[in-house]
Amino acid sequence: MQSTPFYQVQGDEQLLFEQAWQQRMPVLIKGPTGCGKTRFVQHMAQRLQLPLYTVACHDDLSAADLVGRHLIGSEGTWWQDGPLTRAVREGGICYLDEVVEARQDTVVVLHPLADDRRELYLERTGETLQAPPGFMLVVSYNPGYQNLLKGMKPSTRQRFVALRFDYPGQEQECQIVAREAQVSESLARRLVALGQDIRRLEQHDLEEVASTRLLIYTARLIHAGMDVRTACRACLAEPLSDDAQTVAALMDLVDVHLG
Repeated sequence: MQSTPFYQVQGDEQLLFEQAWQQRMPVLIKGPTGCGKTRFVQHMAQRLQLPLYTVACHDDLSAADLVGRHLIGSEGTWWQDGPLTRAVREGGICYLDEVVEARQDTVVVLHPLADDRRELYLERTGETLQAPPGFMLVVSYNPGYQNLLKGMKPSTRQRFVALRFDYPGQEQECQIVAREAQVSESLARRLVALGQDIRRLEQHDLEEVASTRLLIYTARLIHAGMDVRTACRACLAEPLSDDAQTVAALMDLVDVHLG
């Protein structure tokens, strides 16, 4: 078994996740990009010693991508389980990242697994699989991206125990950046202060703000010997905006904190 991925506990999310698993309840995690949702699920899978199947959802994700399909080869036709089916058979965690990106007709496949039935029907094979006690369905999304066309239906959302994630507090984020990037506490503090200033611009010029992930990327490049300003431009300013003036304004903030 691999070592448990580092995750900085923010509150009672670890206990809630464990209790939901024990009570055979599905979990919905909502929070901004790069705040640690996926890392948390990886951490909990290792902690509970469960296999983890992660699916990055997108517009073209079909039910067959989740459940499985028949394949044709030189030796004939055979059935291949999808990640959701494998998780049900093995009693592991199936994690659907950014579930609202998937088509609604695909999400409907989850409904029998996300209530007391805990069943998965395989239409193509005629099987009905009963999820074992170890199986857990986990989904996540970024509420900031939701709109009338890209939202999770209440009938789906109310099947889940929900956890709200956000970026860590300043002290915790400093610890995370310093540990993950192997940089000094001093540098981590300056990067976190920069990230917090950028986050204050969310309602002004930016669709998204500096995530903890981007701060770690920046710190890693600086630790590797890259020029501070170059690392900040590549990992913070350019990923956050395509507008040249906005990038320049972000670099002005970089100079204030790290110049």
